[in-house]
Amino acid sequence: MVSDDCLVECKIDDSDEEEVNTPPPPPEFASKASTPAPKDPTPPANSPSPAPTRPVNRDPHGINQHLKVEVSDVLAEPATPHSIGGVWTYSLVGFERTRIWTYRCLSLLFAVPLAFLCGLFLAILACLRVWFLVPCIQLSNTFLPCLRSLFICAVNVFISPFCMSLALCCTQISISLSNKDLDRKRDKDTV
Repeated sequence: MVSDDCLVECKIDDSDEEEVNTPPPPPEFASKASTPAPKDPTPPANSPSPAPTRPVNRDPHGINQHLKVEVSDVLAEPATPHSIGGVWTYSLVGFERTRIWTYRCLSLLFAVPLAFLCGLFLAILACLRVWFLVPCIQLSNTFLPCLRSLFICAVNVFISPFCMSLALCCTQISISLSNKDLDRKRDKDTV
């Protein structure tokens, strides 16, 4: 069995980044020779403009993968009949702009209040769990063996004899049906 100290957590990223950051190995696997520190990357000397920065990933766990809708997922023309080129271009631009600005306006209206409500709800749940649910479970785990023995004793003294005598009374009941009874019943139903 490998202990947790020997395991190294590595993030798998499928993006096309050139820079690879790996965590250092645990001390027992590290080599005794000192390794030189990594050098900071130097930007090219003759770059006329700063390099564009990557947008911040606001969904690092991929919770909303199903919401990544492209125009081609919604609008598509068949191969033969085409609309005028300008109509198709403006419909694509209209779709994208409407989608983006509607989302921005709705998030402006609802994001902060819903985030506040979600935070409040999760704080209430955490507080109830920490101060109510876990102590109740711990107390019940402490006192349940005593209550269990009392409950078993009460069942054996009061409920078990009653159920046994009721079962003995019910074993004497027998029901028998014959064809004559069924024929009489049919005759009554037909009259």
